[in-house]
Amino acid sequence: MPAMYKVRPLHSTAVLAEHLPSCMYPLPNLHRAPGTAAPPQEEVDPSLQALESRQEEILKRLYELKSAVDGLSKMIHTPDADFDVTNIIQTDQSSPLSTNGADLDLMLGKDYGALKDVVINANPSLPPLSLLVIHSLLCERYKILSAVHTHSSVKSVPENLLKCFGEQTKKQPRHEYQLGFTLIWKDVPKPQMKFSIQTMCPIEGEGNIARFLFSLFGQKYNAVTSTLIDSWVDTAIFQLKEGSSKERGAVLRSMNAALGKSSWLVGNELTLADVVAWSALQQTGTATSAPANVQKWMKSCENLAPFSSVMKLLK
Repeated sequence: MPAMYKVRPLHSTAVLAEHLPSCMYPLPNLHRAPGTAAPPQEEVDPSLQALESRQEEILKRLYELKSAVDGLSKMIHTPDADFDVTNIIQTDQSSPLSTNGADLDLMLGKDYGALKDVVINANPSLPPLSLLVIHSLLCERYKILSAVHTHSSVKSVPENLLKCFGEQTKKQPRHEYQLGFTLIWKDVPKPQMKFSIQTMCPIEGEGNIARFLFSLFGQKYNAVTSTLIDSWVDTAIFQLKEGSSKERGAVLRSMNAALGKSSWLVGNELTLADVVAWSALQQTGTATSAPANVQKWMKSCENLAPFSSVMKLLK
C-alpha cells in the first residue's frame, strides 16, 4: 500500500499561538500545577462595595422594625385573658325596647296590599317560651294579628296553650295590622318558622327563630355586644336546655358571675340573651336551684309583663 501524504498538525502550540485573537479578556489558568501561587486578586469596584453596604443597612433596619412589631404584638391580649368588654358594652348606645323608632317596612320590605305573616310550628309538649315572650314584646310595639291553631298530628293541647296569646278585644280589618303572628301546635321535633315562602327557607330551632323575631325591634349593637348575645343564646339552648347536669351547673355559675357585674346578662338593658336564658331555665326546671344572682335576675324578668304573662301558662 503506498504511503499517504503528510499534513501539518492543526493543534500545534505554535499554530494556536499564531492564530489566537487579541480582542478577548484574559482569564487565570484554572489548571495550574499544585503548589503554584494564585494570581493576584483584582481590586473590587467601589460602586459594588457601596451597594453591598447599603443592602446591609437596609437589612439591619428591617430587622429592627420586625423586633419592634413583635414587641407590640406581645402587648395585645385576647378578650378571654385581660380584655374587659364591660366599658364597650356600656357605651353601646342601643335603643330600649320601649321606643317606637323601628319600621317593619324597612326591615322586612314593603309589600303593598298584603300583610306580612309569621307562621310558627311548635310542639305543645315543650312550648317555646322565649317566642311567647317575644310575641308579647312585639305586641307592645306593633299592631299584630295573633292566632293559635292545632294541627291534626296533635291529639290534645292544654287549654292554657290554646289561649297563650290571650283574647284580641279589638277586631280590625286585616289590612290595618302590621304583622300576622300565627302559632300552630304540631308534632314537630323542634320549632319551625316560615315567613316568606318565596324568598326565605324555613327557620328551625327556638334560638334561631328568637333571633329573627327579636331583630324586628330594630336594635343596633356593636360587634362585641352582638357576639356576647349570640354566645349566651347558644349556651342557653345547647348547654342549659339540652345539655347534661354538669353542663347546666357550669352555665349557672357563669350566669351568676356575669349577673354579679350587671343587672342583665349583656349590658344594662334587656336583650335576647335574657329572654332565651330565662326560658331555658323555666323549661328545664332548674330555676329554683339557681344561685343568688340568677334568682334575683329571674325576679327582675318576671316583674315585666311579657314574662309574667308566660309564667301563668306554667301553672
